[in-house]
Parts: sequence; structure tokens; C-alpha cells
Amino acid sequence: MTTPSWDLSAAYQDLNDPQISQDLTFVEAKLPELVALDSASVAGVTAAVLIFAELKVKLHTLYTFSSCILSVDATDVGAKKLQGQVNSLLSRLSQSWTPFEQAIINFDDAQFEALLADNEVADWRFGFERSRLLKAHQLTIGEEQLLTALDQDGRLAWGRLYDNITGCLKVTLTLADGTQETMGLSQAASIIYGGDAMRREPAWRAIAEAMTVHQESFAAILNALAGARLTEYEKRSHTKPMHFLDPSLHGSHIEKATLDAMMGVAKANRGVGQKAGLQMARLFGTSTLKPWDEQASMPALSNTSSQTYSFAEGIAIIREAFAGVDPEMAEFVDMMVEQQLIDAAPQPNKRLGAYCTKLASSRTPLVFMTWGGSMSDMLTLAHELGHAFHNWVMRDMPLVKTKYPMTLAETASIFAENVVRDALLEKATSEEEKLLMLWEEAQSALALLVNIPVRYEFEKAFYEQRSGGEFTADQFKALMSETWREWYGDAMDETNEMFWASKLHFSIAEVSFYNYPYLFGYLFSKGVYAQREAKGASFYDDYKALLRDTGSMTAEEVVAKHLGMDIREAAFWQQSVDMIAKQIDEFEQLLDSLGK
Repeated sequence: MTTPSWDLSAAYQDLNDPQISQDLTFVEAKLPELVALDSASVAGVTAAVLIFAELKVKLHTLYTFSSCILSVDATDVGAKKLQGQVNSLLSRLSQSWTPFEQAIINFDDAQFEALLADNEVADWRFGFERSRLLKAHQLTIGEEQLLTALDQDGRLAWGRLYDNITGCLKVTLTLADGTQETMGLSQAASIIYGGDAMRREPAWRAIAEAMTVHQESFAAILNALAGARLTEYEKRSHTKPMHFLDPSLHGSHIEKATLDAMMGVAKANRGVGQKAGLQMARLFGTSTLKPWDEQASMPALSNTSSQTYSFAEGIAIIREAFAGVDPEMAEFVDMMVEQQLIDAAPQPNKRLGAYCTKLASSRTPLVFMTWGGSMSDMLTLAHELGHAFHNWVMRDMPLVKTKYPMTLAETASIFAENVVRDALLEKATSEEEKLLMLWEEAQSALALLVNIPVRYEFEKAFYEQRSGGEFTADQFKALMSETWREWYGDAMDETNEMFWASKLHFSIAEVSFYNYPYLFGYLFSKGVYAQREAKGASFYDDYKALLRDTGSMTAEEVVAKHLGMDIREAAFWQQSVDMIAKQIDEFEQLLDSLGK
């Protein structure tokens, strides 16, 4: 099996598929019908919901299709053109929907229940109830429409600029012998995850250098995104103050008390992640962990190079691990491979990162990553397949009930990582194999208990200070370094001062604080995973039931229903940290026994 590229024909055959033009024309023709409906009547709003839902499916399918093409080749002109058309129509759809959304928010209880009496509209209850919570922050219809219209050439344009720069960026590695290699940014990033010790530091420094060359552009992007959001939040504070965290909390379906409890536990226990980093450094033969080694494959104990895996080997390991939970999960992996729904082949203009998405029209899940052959790549693939499985088990549900928040989205992905790690640990026949799995646990602990909080605290501090004026690139670097030192402590003696530019999450236009949900998912998933042994044969069905509830409940409600606990209390998060701390202790003890 070669490293695959995906087949997007579940949506369209290619960019020349006549169905694309037909769908665009259909949306164009249908928008006036939506606008003509009466937003003052329950009947008019009911009809609007149904048209809105139909058009969203078509536009989101078109958007996903074009985005997938651009992820593989950021220079594709045809895909850029299509995405521009779709973005324009999405903006018009959102503006056309605004009067009806405002009506739903302002309906009295009797009108609201009358709206939901329609069987198709009833599926929207949870989302509409969430929207009604925002009543105190709504603007006039005209103002809401203006914000949406400006977004296309404002916030969303800044996000596209980041994608375009990084997707086309070439970096040059300078090796120890003076030779140089030039490659795409995503290809250099994959080296950092691998076991090539000779090229890893050069790759890290080449990326940092490239980020520095473009630092003014990246600073402008972050300043513009934050400035636009803060201005909007100020305008929305006419009746009740809107804090810059409020939109993120609302979108994550969690309360502020939950975020505070989780981050408080993370800060009190950051020593667990720091210890993980220091133990990892022992295998590199360094007193502290170097930033270019933070995400690397575990160094081999002997003189052999770190183990690498072909894509076929990696997918086989994941499939077998998933089968250990239930045969249906293994069959799901087979389906993803057979239908070519995974894109993992390295490409020169491929964008950074990994993600899972889905085609709204067919519910087809799609996984994107760049395969480099490392254990980290295997766990990234397992992570994204976990997301895909989450979407797959909801494929028979009304589409509106499958829109879950990032906090709960990470449940299935990190669960999948745990499944693969534990399966490999159970099969380990040597101390080196056991060490490798504990290495992966340590690496995750460092990433989730330290690096993710760095991102959150950095972004939070930036937003607190942004109202005083734009940040310079030097201020971004200083703030990142300061936050880095606070959380990494003695585990690392060199900061990653350009991380604010190289981590694309800070430049995502659609959402802010694209960070703490990963910590939420990590700790929450640990709690869910602990139920696997306790529940035995009943676990799998219970697990799927939990996933299916994620689009219809708040995170607090999901945990209360399925785990019987309160995530607003520190005790919930501490139990997961305690499990992680135990694994880091095992890692240290094994290193001691091996004389490392």
C-alpha cells in the first residue's frame, strides 16, 4: 500500500464537475425565496429554517471540497476561485438568515414552542436554545448583516492570508556539514516529528527563520483578528458586558467555572508535564529538553535509528487496536482506506497540520495529514481517525444534531490515541517496546499539560493587552518566551519564541482560543477511557451513546449523564492528572532500570 491521497468523488468528480455549477446556481436561485419569507411569523420562520438547512448542506459541501483541494495544494487557482464563490454565498446566506435568527432569539416561549412543533425544526431545539442565551448581546439586524458581510474581506481574509503564506512557503535547512536542503514548510515540519536527529534541529531552525522573515505579516494577522473581535465584543456589550472568552465558552458548550477548574488543576500540576519533558531529555542525552526534540520520535536505545513505519504498517496497527475495542471500529478503518478517504502523501505545497472534516451532503468523513513514518505520525493518524469515527457513528442523525463543540470533539480522537498506545504496550515483548509506549504517554503529557496551557495563557494575555494597541513582532516574541518559561520551567532551557507564528491555531479566523479544548479533551478522554475496563462488554455501546449526545448537550450535561460527575469541580480533572502522573512515574522507573 502506498501512502494515500484522497478521493473526493463522494462530493464532486473534480473542479470541472458540472454539478458544482448546478449547486451554485441552485443556491443563487433559492436565496431570494429565503429573503422573501416573513420573519415575524412562526410559519415564515419555519419555512426559513428548512431552506436555510438545505442551502447550508450544499454550501458546506462545496466549501469542504475546495478546502480539501487547497490543503493538498495551496496554489490551486481553481480551488481558490471556487472557495471565493462559496464564501460569498455563505456570507449572503448568513445575512439572509439573520432576521430569522433574531426572531427565534426574541420569540416568547409560546412562539418558540410553536416553531419547534414542526418535526423537522424540532431537531434544532438545542442549537436554538443556545442562540437564545445570546439575547443580551444581539445587535440590530442591519448591524449583524454588516458584520457578516465585512467578515469575508476582513477576518476570513486574514485567515486565508496565513494559509496562503504557509502553504507556499519554502524553507532551507542548513545541515552540520554545510549542505543545504530546500523544501515545503509542511515537509520540514514532518521532520521535527521524526527520528532524523541530524536534520531535526536544522528543520526547527529553518522554520523559525522562515517565520521570522514573515513576522510582520504574521503579527498583522494576529493583531487584525484580535482587534476585530474585541471591537465586535465592545459593540455587543450594550446591555451586558461581553468578555473576550465568552464566545469561546459559548461555542465550546462549557461554563466559565469549568474552564477555571480545569486550568487551575493544570497549573497546579504543571510539574507532571515538566517531569515528562525531563525524562524525555534523558534519552536524548541532554540535561533539558530541546524545542526541536519535543515532538520527535523516541531515540533508539541501541545504535540503530529510530523505528519508522510505512503507511500500510501504521494503518494495520491502528486497525488491530481498534478491533480490540469492537470489530465495528476495525471495519470503519477498512472503509476509510478502501474508499480513499485519507490524504497522507507528502506534497511540496501541502498545508501544515492534520485534521478531520466531513462532506455534509453524504456525511463522508475525510482525514488529512502528512505521513512521515514516525510513531508520532501513527498516533496523529489514529487521532484523526478517532474524529472520523465520531462523525461516522452520528451519520444517521439529523445533521444539525451532529455539530459538536471542540471540547467534546477531542473525546473520540484522544480516546483513539489511548487505544493504540495501550494495544502496543500490551504487545510489547521488550523493555524498549514498553519504553516507546511510555515515551508517547510522556510526550502527550508534555504537549497537553504544558504546551496547550502555554497557548491558552499566551492568547489570554495578548487579548488582555490588545485593547491598548497593536503588538509588534518583538512583543509577540517576548510574551511567548515569558509564557513558555513559566510553564516549561526547568524542563527546557530554550524557548520557542516564534511559536505564535508557526502554530496555525492562533491565526484561525473562525474561532479564537483554539487551544484549551485539547486539554479538555485529553483529560476528559482519560476519564472516559478508564471506563473501558470497568464497564467491560457494555462499554462500546455506552461509548457510542456518549458520542451521539455531544451535539445535543452541554459538556456539563454529557459528563453528568454518562459519567455521573461535575466538571465544574477540580476533582474531576485531578483524577485524570493522577492517572497521567502514574504513567510518567512508570516511565522514569523504566529509564532508571535501563541505566539511562
